Amino acid sequence: MTSQALSSLRDHWPEYLIEAAGLGLFMISAGTFATLLEYPQSTIHHAIADPLLRRALMGLAMGATLAGLVYSPWGRQSGAHFNPVVTLTFFRLGKVAAWDAVFYIAAQLAGGLAGVLLMFVVIGEAFGRPPVEFVVTVPGPAGHLAAFAAELLASFGLMLTVLYTTNRMALMRYTGLFAALLLALYITFESPLSGTSMNPARTVASALPSGDWQGLWIYLVAPLIGMLAAADAYRLLTGRSSVMCAKLNHITHRRCIFVRCWFKEHAVDVPRPGAQQSRHGATGE
Repeated sequence: MTSQALSSLRDHWPEYLIEAAGLGLFMISAGTFATLLEYPQSTIHHAIADPLLRRALMGLAMGATLAGLVYSPWGRQSGAHFNPVVTLTFFRLGKVAAWDAVFYIAAQLAGGLAGVLLMFVVIGEAFGRPPVEFVVTVPGPAGHLAAFAAELLASFGLMLTVLYTTNRMALMRYTGLFAALLLALYITFESPLSGTSMNPARTVASALPSGDWQGLWIYLVAPLIGMLAAADAYRLLTGRSSVMCAKLNHITHRRCIFVRCWFKEHAVDVPRPGAQQSRHGATGE
């Protein structure tokens, strides 16, 4: 390991752990609500016969989980990526250093898997067997092409929304809510096509213990193409060559580890009483 890698690990390990814990908590929430809503012996499953209504409830639960993570103190510190493709997109935009990207992605993969394994230990066969089956994301009856298109378009829409809102002072505090709303809608209406992943670490975390790798290439390639295309579309539509920062929520007093953070320069009108300036160009505690 190079000295630069060791330096990044020494200085930024709290953010790496936050990314691991964040996706782990997301998978725990997904496993809990999927089991309650879809396990055949669940009382809630029997009480709600309509699959669309069950998907809508699942969407609301996961949207609320995502919003909670983005606005939590932890999410405000790490930037609340919890997704390798989000990290890679900001890396391409010049906002995440190379070793931070490497450690973020490793942490996300480890945290997602830990969350799934913990759910299996706690819940057991109800979580591990179909139809819940470790909350795997696999192509639906419409086939692989439909799943690929759905994942690509959903990822494009999510990242374009994140970039648009995080770079506008009037909207940036609502980024987590917009992302949560999109996730809820995707799970409600798009999940029959692909399972709604948009996140390679989330898919791998479920595929490893289940052994179901069906259509894995879709969940690795489509989100990457979709989110990178969203970055290009954002720059084309706005005429901006870069973005302020890689945080989904920068209305915070917590430190920022990202490269060339422009938030302080552009956010002088956002009140943050008691905050001190950090060496990273954001606010520190």
